[in-house]
Amino acid sequence: MTEQKATNITWHGGSINQEHREQLLGQKGVTVWFTGLSGSGKSTVAREVEKKLFQLGHLVYVLDGDNIRHGLNKNLGFSPEDREENIRRIGEVAHLFTDAGVITLTAFISPYRKDRDKVRGLMKEGQFVEVFVDCALEECEKRDPKGLFKKARAGEIKEFTGISAPYEEPENPEIKLDTKQQTLEESAGAVIEFLKEKGIIKTNSQDAYSDDEKEIINKRLSDLGYV
Repeated sequence: MTEQKATNITWHGGSINQEHREQLLGQKGVTVWFTGLSGSGKSTVAREVEKKLFQLGHLVYVLDGDNIRHGLNKNLGFSPEDREENIRRIGEVAHLFTDAGVITLTAFISPYRKDRDKVRGLMKEGQFVEVFVDCALEECEKRDPKGLFKKARAGEIKEFTGISAPYEEPENPEIKLDTKQQTLEESAGAVIEFLKEKGIIKTNSQDAYSDDEKEIINKRLSDLGYV
């Protein structure tokens, strides 16, 4: 993909900045970047964290790899160049969401260290939280929730991460999860605790809703199949 740069453009700021939006929302904008092999549990943990944060009264949104390829990145394949562009685009989107004060959870294999580091470079200090969802290839292949490993082994999928394409593990992630040993509750809880420790969410977030409001929210989540 040939990179083209826009010309004759000017950045326009406003009188409302990220700090103002964070004060309104009662949280800090952050990108929590889940990375790991297919089948490691990235999306599952991200969705559980989303549910828990929502129940605590926070504005949170998940950017999921498969979902993004249905729209924004539907014209990209899985070559190294397209993978790089895939992460570049989602990094820019996550940056905007973070500036808006949203707690943004991204679930992408994002196999290349340099691409993840470029996204980190877009953010201010503390706004990018890398979560390495560590799960051995053998375990991921055993789970194979989408049947992708089976297809990759049969040669039906080319450049599949972990089989015919590389995955570069994070060297110093803020959080490391072991989804073979940890339960879903434990994995999500570790992320929530980190966000509390860093002051991204308030430690008394559990008081954000009244009991009646919590009942309504839990009912809605139940109707959606989340609880």
